Formats: sequence, C-alpha cells, structure tokens
Amino acid sequence: MKFLKGLVLSLMIVALVGGMAFASGQQQAGGQMEKKGKVELAYVEWARAVAITHVAGEILGRMGYDVRLDNVANAAMWQAVAAGDADALLCAWLPVTHQNYYGPDGRFTDQVVDVGKNYTGAKLGLVVPAYVQENSIADLVANGDKYGWEIVGIDPGAGMMQATEKAINDNVYGLGKFKLIEGSGPTMTAALGQAVKEKNPIVVTGWAPHWMFGRWDLKILDDPKGVFGKAEHIDTVVRKGLEQDKPEVYKFLANFDWLSIDLGQSMVWNQEGMDPAESAKKFVDENLDKIKAAMPEGMSL
Repeated sequence: MKFLKGLVLSLMIVALVGGMAFASGQQQAGGQMEKKGKVELAYVEWARAVAITHVAGEILGRMGYDVRLDNVANAAMWQAVAAGDADALLCAWLPVTHQNYYGPDGRFTDQVVDVGKNYTGAKLGLVVPAYVQENSIADLVANGDKYGWEIVGIDPGAGMMQATEKAINDNVYGLGKFKLIEGSGPTMTAALGQAVKEKNPIVVTGWAPHWMFGRWDLKILDDPKGVFGKAEHIDTVVRKGLEQDKPEVYKFLANFDWLSIDLGQSMVWNQEGMDPAESAKKFVDENLDKIKAAMPEGMSL
C-alpha cells in the first residue's frame, strides 16, 4: 500500500509538473505571437511574385510572425497596400509597367512607400536558347530561315504580343518577314521545351524574371532600338506607417538582400505543381546559409 501511495503521488507530481511546463510553453508561445503579431502580404499570380512572396512569408513566419498571403488582381494589390489592408507587396514593376500605380502620375504614389529593389534587369524581349549563335534581333533577322521565319507568341492582346506585332508591321530590324504565332504561355513554353530538348533553334516572346530561365539556359536578344522597352526593376512597396507599427517587419522588407538570392528554382518547383508554400519552405531549407547572409544587419533567422 505504501508503494502504491508513493507511485500515485509520484505520478501526480509528474502530471502537475508536465502540465505546468505545457502551460508555460503555451504562455511563451502566446506571448511571442502577441509580441510579433500578424503580417499580410499581397501578390499577383506572376511566377516571381508567387515565389518571392511565399519565400518572404516563410522567412517572416520563422521569425515568429503570423503571416497571411493574399492572391489578388493587380489593381486590388496596390489598393490593399495603399489602404493599409495589406502591409506590403514585393512585385512592383517600375518605372513603366506599374506607372499607373506608382510614379510621377501614379494613383497611389503618395499613399505607399517604395523601400527598394528586389530584382534588377526585368525586361521583355525575344528569347532564344543560349546555344544559338544569334545575340540580337538584327542577328535573328539575318538568319531568319533557321527559325522558319516564325516567332512563337503567347496570348493575343498581351502587351508583349502587341509590341511584337507593331515591330513586325513597322518592319523594325526587318522583322516584317516574320510571322507571329498566337498561343498562350503554356503553349509557348511547351514549344520552347521541345526545341531545347532537340537542340533546335526557336524564338519566342518572353520576359525575365520567368520560371523558364530557371529551367533552361536562355537569352533575351539585344534590342538597341528599344522595341520592347528598357530594362525595369522590381521593387518592394509597403504601406505608410509600417515602419512605426512593425519596425522589424519594415527593416526586413526594406533591407533583406534579395539581389543575392536566385529564386529560379522556387519558380520551377511552383510551375511543376508544387504548392508554393511547400516550395518556399523547401527553398529556405536548402538555401538557409545564403538567406541568413542576406538578412539585414542585426537580424537573424
């Protein structure tokens, strides 16, 4: 009986201590969540926008924040940040593509804060595999017979298609000899993939950043006449007041060195069907040292 009483007492003590430890852990976890708070990021369904937003969300989550990611239309994304309904967006194409939203005549210029570039060299153009000899649109025209005088395009009416059609109609560089094949993003990349597999020459309408640059070795043909515009940069834009409300989040978004991080693999995984949240976790796990090195001074992951 003494033995049984002792055993029961011991079990009660263990249970009590365990319960206290669990409660303490819950309080600590709850305290941390209360201290860190929520972060809301808005994005559009573009390959790099999906990748960078989910990777940023994964990093902020590991920092202790409750992160929500909202996939919305382009105008709604800007509106959400301007209104303070979202904390940030990481896919502002500037100075041209999103000039209606941010810039000298931008609708939301005075309502948001541009905290800097997260990608440079974003551009539209005619894309070919790196193994072909042609490096410019002029080279392409001079050797058009190799390409069957065809340019494989995407959706009719897309800005990239309109620019290509105009260049063909105006015979810029001599492109008037080419026929633009309408299709879609998936049909274009399928044709490109097949050509690369067989090492055949092909020219497609494209842009960087895009997941296809992470999968294949490609190049955008030089365009000195600016048919497809000049290179742009992609910026991170935050709501006004974020620096005061959530200084650590602001510091991360404004100072994380995205230019040192290649998101190509994450974009490829997403394109192959992996859930973006899972690919972001995998990407962070596999690139942890680089991500730690890219963290703002005084911050750790």
